[in-house]
Amino acid sequence: MEALLCRKLGDPTVPVEDNSSPLVISKNHPIPELDSPTAVRVRIKATSLNFANYLQILGRYQEKPSLPFIPGSDYSGVVDAVGPKVSNCKVGDPVCSFAAVGSFAEFIVVDQTDLLRVPEGCDLVAAGALPVAYGTSHVALVHRARLSSDQVLLVLGAAGGVGLAAVQIGKVRGAIVIAVARGTEKVQLLRSLGADHVVDTSYENVIQSVTGFLKAKKLKGVDVLYDPVGGKLTKESMKLLNWGANILIIGFASGEIPVIPANIALVKNWTVHGLYWGSYKVRRPGVLEDSLRELLSWLARGLISINISHSYSLSEANLAFSAIGDRKAIGKVMIVFDEKRTRSKM
Repeated sequence: MEALLCRKLGDPTVPVEDNSSPLVISKNHPIPELDSPTAVRVRIKATSLNFANYLQILGRYQEKPSLPFIPGSDYSGVVDAVGPKVSNCKVGDPVCSFAAVGSFAEFIVVDQTDLLRVPEGCDLVAAGALPVAYGTSHVALVHRARLSSDQVLLVLGAAGGVGLAAVQIGKVRGAIVIAVARGTEKVQLLRSLGADHVVDTSYENVIQSVTGFLKAKKLKGVDVLYDPVGGKLTKESMKLLNWGANILIIGFASGEIPVIPANIALVKNWTVHGLYWGSYKVRRPGVLEDSLRELLSWLARGLISINISHSYSLSEANLAFSAIGDRKAIGKVMIVFDEKRTRSKM
């Protein structure tokens, strides 16, 4: 099978044919065998790139697999083979899931408990983009912050994978959603997804724009801050938070880890939630399963949609990582197998 190997840590945007690239295409990589009676082999249709994958290859992520390894986390595909004790799926079933590593390949073997069946009516490529980004936002907003219809949600970095997910989940939950992004195209997309107010940081001051919107709607402030960005923007956004607000720390795409003043958190009765979504796999797997099942149901019913910004073949992986690293993506970047691809929908 064809697989993408990370042979050393380094910049994944370097072309794979360059000797300095940390990545190499293995054309005749062994197809993984079923390793237990409940194992399932999936022929992968599509796999998603997340910022964590980018950081992992750079060696800057909290989880550091032993070299060499096949990167990749969430994916979708079709069941190719099953162990003798598999009971929840059969050969030919469309499925999706996520893994710590291993999805940047034509096949992956996992236990049956790790797979979710993709409902009828769901696009299989879109399902491959769902687990990590939408799962992160769903667990954060629904499980942790318990976002409700009478609340105001402020989403920073709203045009990224987790940001677009947060905006859509916020609307499904009935919240008033304020989205922050940079650039006309991103703003237009966020408005089309139903965001109640969008701030374009290219020329707008976030605090002034959001304050003006809140005053016009006779709202006191922001109840939930969804923050995958960090840095200065986090600090500024705290000025907008209500008493009793929830702060969701998702990541630090800006490269700067913000300092949340404990004295103000005390006085304002804020709750700060750190969310490392992947840790739920070990500590609270039932939460993840329930979350993803609800998201797949929403996808099948058209309540949420997946915006695939860029789609590439495995040999174009460096271009896919460039789209992530250069902040070119509006939504998800995908590696797609055996399908006509477009390099960009932008």
